[in-house]
Formats: sequence, structure tokens, C-alpha cells
Amino acid sequence: MMVHRSFVRAVSFAVLLGGCAQTSAPSDTLRAYASALEDKRVEDAYEMLSDEARRAISLEAFRRMVLENPDDVLEVARALARPAAPPVVSATVTMPNGDELSLVLEDGKWRVDAAAVDLYGQATPRQALAGFLRAHERKRYDVLLRYIPDAEREGRAPGPLLATMPGAAAETGEITADQLREAWQGAQGEETERVLQALRAALPTAVIEENGETASMSYGSGGTVSFLRERGLWKIRDF
Repeated sequence: MMVHRSFVRAVSFAVLLGGCAQTSAPSDTLRAYASALEDKRVEDAYEMLSDEARRAISLEAFRRMVLENPDDVLEVARALARPAAPPVVSATVTMPNGDELSLVLEDGKWRVDAAAVDLYGQATPRQALAGFLRAHERKRYDVLLRYIPDAEREGRAPGPLLATMPGAAAETGEITADQLREAWQGAQGEETERVLQALRAALPTAVIEENGETASMSYGSGGTVSFLRERGLWKIRDF
């Protein structure tokens, strides 16, 4: 089973990391790749891998996976030859401020994805942090509430992000935008702004590590942002 997973990973490199030839459609490349695998034309299949994929796996290692696992190879090749949906070619551009802009190739032209109009997105940890920082900069405390984990925002469980929240929050249960403004513009305002400035500086080049429903990002001198995904949306657990 481990060998099979390694082979599928190698196939994924070809599909996700740029295996499409410059002059062919993604579906054509998939069919050609599948045909090469099925016919055991290892060198031909290997040449269709992206540069990054070939750096990650040598030709000899790729050859061993293909020749030592013929049943798995056939299964993957047949699946690739009949994709469930037309392939979508996309690109992600990271802006100087850390925001990510998605583009989609349609009818031979690059077009800006609809997600680009979502200033406060939560589809990825990076997008969530960029939206969180933008909302704080604009003093949109109503929007900042979206980025706080449900249990903490609703007062059901204590959390580090709202450690400075006034005691009134415990009486009313759910945190309000006014209480959030009071906490982050009050006595702790200076310290909060210092941390957020460090996050803004780190975000464009920071590495974010995802692990299932959680993620983390290191920044500054030993700081860490931790993320939590709830109902498909990424939120800030602590910074």
C-alpha cells in the first residue's frame, strides 16, 4: 500500500506541478501520460513530469515504481485517461502584502478568479490571515469576529485570542464587535498593533504548515500564528 501511495504521489506531481506541455490542452497531456504508463514507456512518462517532480524523484526510482507495481500503474493510468471533469488550469500570485490572487485559464486567456473580490476570505490559512489583518487595519471589528473560533466567540470556552476581553463578555455570552474594539484598542492596543505589524511584514514570504484542520505559521522572533478550520473556513486561534 505504501508503494501504491508513492506512485499516486508521483502521478499527482505530473498533474498538479506543471505537467502540461506548452502546446497541448491538459486533457491531451493526461491522455498521453496515461498511455505512456499503460505501455510501460517509463522514459516518456517521466519526461512529462514537471521540473519540481523530477527533482523530487529520480528516473530510476520512478522506473521501479512503474515496473514493480503493474496493477497499480494500470489502475492509475485508466483513471487519468477518463477524468471525472474537464481539467482546470489555475495560477496563484502572491502580492507584496501577502494577499493571494487566483487566476483561471479559460478559452486560452487568463482571467481573475471570483475569489479575488473576497477581501475577507477564509478559504486558506494565508487568505484568512490576510483578511484578518485587513479588517483590523480598517477597524472592521464586525468582520474580525468571523476569524475567531466559534467556541471562543460564543463564550463557550476560553481562548488565548480574547485573553484581554473585559469581564462583561462573560455576562452576555457571545462576544460583540464593541467588546472586541474595547479589548484591542484599550490597554492592550499598543501590544496588539506591534504584533500585527510583525505579521504583516512576515506574511508575504512566510511558510504556513497545514495539518488536517489546523495550521501554523512562524513569524518574528519566536512568534507563531495558529489556525483552526471550522465548517470549511479558516480562523485565527492565536498569535
